[in-house]
Amino acid sequence: MSKVGRREIAIPQEVEVIINGNDVTIKGPKGELKKTFSPLLIITVVNDKLKVERKNEIKQTKMLHGTTNSLLSGMVDGVTKGFEKELQIVGVGYRVEKKDGKLVFSLGLSHKIELEVPSNLVIEVISQTELKISGIDKQQVGEFAAKIRGFRKPEPYGGKGIRYKGEYIRRKAGKAGQK
Repeated sequence: MSKVGRREIAIPQEVEVIINGNDVTIKGPKGELKKTFSPLLIITVVNDKLKVERKNEIKQTKMLHGTTNSLLSGMVDGVTKGFEKELQIVGVGYRVEKKDGKLVFSLGLSHKIELEVPSNLVIEVISQTELKISGIDKQQVGEFAAKIRGFRKPEPYGGKGIRYKGEYIRRKAGKAGQK
């Protein structure tokens, strides 16, 4: 049996869990998340703890067991604490600014990149080279951060690009280092 799947998820006092068949709604101080899970699993609330059980021992069901448990844990964390990602922009002339609900990036290209900010995410431009993305849905926060990072991935020679705060970029020596 899956160790992650067997784990019981503690439900804090301020969180309300509503289970309607395969649909799970979790409400908390930061917001509300809804998700539909596979009918191969049974999701129950016992003694203020969320529990996921399998209906059978088929391989497909076993694969979904731990994943479902992790998703439910992320939903509970999201509505209580929320999730955030911080990005750093490194490079001469590289910067970001927020205008009219859009992010405008100057990344050394012939044009500026404008990106619409989703309504359920909070974007904070700390400085011209730092950005904080926060929200209650872990997947949306991660996808949006990855989309921004994809505009100019950090390169190993000059170290320029958009990176996660604290991310280590392994540097290469380049032509001069071969002598």
